[in-house]
Amino acid sequence: MIDLRSDTATRPTAGMREAMARAEVGDEQRREDPTVNEFEARAAELLGQEEAVYLPTATMANQIALHVLGEPGDELIAEESSHVFIAEYGGPSVHSGLQARGLPGDGGRISPEQIRAAIRGREGYTMPTLVSIENTHNASGGRVWPLAEVEEVSLTCRELGLRLHLDGARLMNAAVATGVPASDFGRCADTVTLCFSKGLGCPLGAVVAGSAERMATARLLKHRFGGAMRQAGVVAAAAIYALDNHVDRLAEDHARARRLGEGLAAVGLPVELDRVETNFVQVDVAPLGIEKPEALARLREAGVGLSSTVHATLIRAVTHLDIADEDIDAALDAIPRALGALARA
Repeated sequence: MIDLRSDTATRPTAGMREAMARAEVGDEQRREDPTVNEFEARAAELLGQEEAVYLPTATMANQIALHVLGEPGDELIAEESSHVFIAEYGGPSVHSGLQARGLPGDGGRISPEQIRAAIRGREGYTMPTLVSIENTHNASGGRVWPLAEVEEVSLTCRELGLRLHLDGARLMNAAVATGVPASDFGRCADTVTLCFSKGLGCPLGAVVAGSAERMATARLLKHRFGGAMRQAGVVAAAAIYALDNHVDRLAEDHARARRLGEGLAAVGLPVELDRVETNFVQVDVAPLGIEKPEALARLREAGVGLSSTVHATLIRAVTHLDIADEDIDAALDAIPRALGALARA
C-alpha cells in the first residue's frame, strides 16, 4: 500500500538504524547517557532556547510544557482545532487543571486582536494565563504560521503578561517551507516542543525546550509523567541522525505534496491548492457525493492509504520520507479512479 495516512508512518532508514546500533549509552534517568546529553544540547540550540529535555512523545512534551507554564484553574487559549485540544484527550485539564478556551482560526492561526479580545470583558472571571500556538497546524492541513505573525502574538502575550507555548511538532516543516531557522520561531515562545517521529523519521522521541529554570521543572515532571528512561541513547542517536540527514530533505516531501495536489486538482478532485503549504493535501469528498468512510475504503482497495480529519468532509494525504516520486505517480492514477473523478472529468 502507498501509505499517505500520516508522516508518522515513516520507518528508520538503514543509516538511522546503523547510528542507533553504535550509539554510546548510559543511564538517561541519571543524566549519564552521553548521546542523550549531546542531543538535548543540540535541540536547545536548534530551538533557540537555553535547555531541552528529551521525551518519548510530543504529546508528553506538550503536556509538560503546559504544566510548567500554568497552574490549576488557569485558562489556556489556543485555536479551536489545535492538537492540544483535539488529540491529547483532555490532557490540559487532566494533567494541569487548565480550562481550555478555543478560538476560531484562519488556517489554524489566531490573531493578537483575538487574544486581546479574550482578555477584555472578562473582569470578575477566570482570565487567560497562557496561549498555545501550533506550527505547522495539523488540522488545517499542515499550514504554516509565518514568523511575523508568531512574533506579533509573542509581543502581545508579553505585553498582556501571558505565557506562550509553541507546539512545534512539525516545526522543521515550517522552517524548511519558509526558509526561516527554527530558532527564530522557537525563541518567540516561553516553551517549544518538537517531534522526531513524524517527518524527521525517528521511531519515537520529542523534546521540550525553554529556560534553564523551566526545564529543571520539566525534568521533574518527566519523572512524574513516567517519561524518564534508561539507555535512551539508542533512540536519541536516531534523532541526532535525523538532524544531520532528514531536515533539508523535508523540501522533497513538500514538493511531492504540491505535485500530488496539483495532479488531483487537474482531474477535478476538490483540492484547495493554496492550502498545500507543506506535506499535507486535503481532499473534500462532499462534492463527490461520497461519505468519508466509503472514500477511505475505496482508496484502501485501490492500494492507497489516506486518513480522516476533524473536518466533516475532508480526508488527507501526507507525504514523508518513505514516499518516492513513483509513489506519487501511482497515487495520481489510483486516487482519482477510486473516487470516481475520471468518470466525471
